[in-house]
Amino acid sequence: MVEESGFRSAIGFLGKLGVYDVILPFLLVFTIVFAILEKTKILGMEKVGEREITKKNLNAMVAFVVAFLVIASTQLVAVINQVMANIVLLLILAISFLLLVGVFFGSKEFTLKDYPGWITFFMVVMFLGIVVIFLNALDWLKYVFALFVFWNEEWAITIIFVIIILGFMWFVIRDPNSGKKEAKKD
Repeated sequence: MVEESGFRSAIGFLGKLGVYDVILPFLLVFTIVFAILEKTKILGMEKVGEREITKKNLNAMVAFVVAFLVIASTQLVAVINQVMANIVLLLILAISFLLLVGVFFGSKEFTLKDYPGWITFFMVVMFLGIVVIFLNALDWLKYVFALFVFWNEEWAITIIFVIIILGFMWFVIRDPNSGKKEAKKD
């Protein structure tokens, strides 16, 4: 029998305590909701002396309640845990790709700022990746795939053809100087 390491047993003990099911999801939701409320100032501002500050007590209480409601639902906690694990994998994939691309640049510094088209491409890919991660975590991805079950080759070819035509139309009617004008303003 393989003996478990001390660190592995410590992780297991934290799991038994509910750190992963209760504490971490609570802290994550509380932090995100509190940050959104502070940034949007949706619950208003109060005047303290000559300064206006956010109503931190109200923001904290709303974030606290929302976080408690989330951890009360085991389904939401399971979705959060699955989504966060997959988003970290997506992040590691992106960093690994950038490391591999950086290898080809040698000692020169590699930055995507020099390639604005690639930044947009990566943002779209990451957004689509997050959408797929959420759909999978909510178990809705099977319904999306069910739409394609009844498609035959004619449907697939027609959709690909329409996408190619729309892409070509966009390429023809776009303003080729719009990117140059924006670059000159900076």
